[in-house]
Amino acid sequence: MPLNTDIRTVQMRILELEAEHRELDHVIEELTAAVVVDELAIRRLKKRKLQIKDQIALLAGQLSPSEPA
Repeated sequence: MPLNTDIRTVQMRILELEAEHRELDHVIEELTAAVVVDELAIRRLKKRKLQIKDQIALLAGQLSPSEPA
C-alpha cells in the first residue's frame, strides 16, 4: 500500500507543478503586454518555469521506470 501512496503523492505534486507552470505562463504574458516591460522579472519567471519543468520531468521519471519489468 505505501507504493500506491507514494505514486499518488508524486502525481499530486506533478499536478501542482503543472498548475504553477501555467500560472507563470499567464503572468509572463501579462508582464510582456504591459506598457513598461520589467525584463528582470520576466527573466526570473522564465527561470522558475524551467525549474518547474525540470522538477516535473524528474517526478514523471519516477513514475515510469526506464527499464521494463
